[in-house]
Amino acid sequence: MAYANATSSAQLAAVHPESGGTYVYGRRQLGPFWGYLAGWSFVVGKTASCAAMALTVGAYAWPGAARPLAVAAVVGLTAVNYRGIAKTAWLTRAIVAVVLAALAGVVIAVVAGGAAEPRLLVGGLGAATPYGVLQAGGLWFFAFAGYARIATLGEEVAEPQRTIPRAIPLALGLTLVVYAAVATSALAALGAGALTAVDAPLAAAVETGRFAEAAWLVRVGATVASLGVLLSLLTGVSRTTLAMARDRELPGWLDAVHPRHHVPHRAELVVAAVVVALVLIGDLREAIGFSSFAVLVYYAIANVSALTLSAQQRRWPRPLAVLGVGGCGMLAVTLPLVSVLGGAAVLAVGALAWAVRHRPGGGHQRHSPRIE
Repeated sequence: MAYANATSSAQLAAVHPESGGTYVYGRRQLGPFWGYLAGWSFVVGKTASCAAMALTVGAYAWPGAARPLAVAAVVGLTAVNYRGIAKTAWLTRAIVAVVLAALAGVVIAVVAGGAAEPRLLVGGLGAATPYGVLQAGGLWFFAFAGYARIATLGEEVAEPQRTIPRAIPLALGLTLVVYAAVATSALAALGAGALTAVDAPLAAAVETGRFAEAAWLVRVGATVASLGVLLSLLTGVSRTTLAMARDRELPGWLDAVHPRHHVPHRAELVVAAVVVALVLIGDLREAIGFSSFAVLVYYAIANVSALTLSAQQRRWPRPLAVLGVGGCGMLAVTLPLVSVLGGAAVLAVGALAWAVRHRPGGGHQRHSPRIE
């Protein structure tokens, strides 16, 4: 499903190299309402993802002070984003290097430490059910959806028509390779049953072998990895907020661009404030489920938008977009009931707000972006 969605996002980004991702694609290809619904889904869902990642940072770095550390992480990364996309890209590269080194250390510690047992790789297959696999896919879909942030940066990337369609499939492919290596190592060390019983599965996997003292690498890697995800999420949400504010689908004062750093500084500050509020009152698991539902709706709209592209604009076969639409719907409805109901309710509120603002005589109109 992630690959189908990635190909739709990539070819749409080449046709519409603007900030906003599927919010822009939906408006251009399907109409204002569908673009708005995609943007609303992205902003709401990814803001919940921000809170989940911030809480994960705190849980790994210092479980006893998880929320204060989560708030500090949001504030610190917002300060980096405020200085411009070049600073964000530099920090992202540094984070990725640390994370990959830590994860490589985990795999080596498990395999070379004698903890891996190939028989454990298939030990849990008997307990798997189609519904369980679909629900897991829906919950963890957000972990494969980082390419959305690439698409939202269309105005800040050199040669976006060429760069973005290449970057999105490459990013997804590299992510899949890393996930497969780490997941296989953890399963081979503990088995599916034991993995479900621990809160820090990779640390537990390392501790089963001769290099148990290297388990601290897992906490370092998980903390830094969560920081990297949070950094890119904050960047993507603020850019979509900017695009929606330009069209007055969100308050117009959010469309201001900083004259020196060339970032949507007001949008970044507002997004950070909302994430901090969610961190102080929210729950990690609920945030993930809610985010997954909203993000799946977002990508369903992206796939429908891709179906409307002409043959000259298309870079991948149409059946991939059809698969993406069906897959997003299937994964969304198999999520936990509380996630489905909560996500549907928030989308309904957004749709109602749009209908009220766009009623005849409502005075809605598009404004030009401002630099201030």
